[in-house]
Amino acid sequence: MQQVSLTGEKAKNLEQTREARSQQRRLLSAFEVDSDLLKFNQLKFRKKQLKFARSGIHDWGLFAMEDIAADEMVIEYVGQRIRPLIADIREKQYETIGIGSSYLFRIDSESIIDATKCGNLARFINHSCNPNCYAKIITVDGVKKIVIYSKQPIAVNEEITYDYKFPIEEDKISCLCGTPNCRGTLN
Repeated sequence: MQQVSLTGEKAKNLEQTREARSQQRRLLSAFEVDSDLLKFNQLKFRKKQLKFARSGIHDWGLFAMEDIAADEMVIEYVGQRIRPLIADIREKQYETIGIGSSYLFRIDSESIIDATKCGNLARFINHSCNPNCYAKIITVDGVKKIVIYSKQPIAVNEEITYDYKFPIEEDKISCLCGTPNCRGTLN
């Protein structure tokens, strides 16, 4: 790996930026408030470096391109907000036209995010029975959003996973996560 040496002014600016971020974290931690809104705003301005690539779990997956600490927001799951009735229709349409995977994520009994055709990289996150992340619904300016948080430290090139927590159904979907404590099915 080639090392880059910074000139005096650039090194000074970089150090000031690091110090400012460090000071901001210290100030925020002084308030004993676990504010999802503050974290969400930080996520918007400091996006995690992620990539999608071939996965050992299933087709494509999402991978960290930087170290991610525990309990950090990793990515928001975005797509089109639809009602359950529309989600049921779309799921059947996707099956009919041969889309093997649909990316429907339930927020609550009234809203589902469909990332199948208009989502972001979060839709490539695979299920694991022993995940390194979890999904959480947060409310920002009166709108519910799905955010993926890290459960534990995640290393560079490690695949991002979470438990899909599908409801138990008669028709089982095989789990491919391969973890020692794999349940065998997603539902």
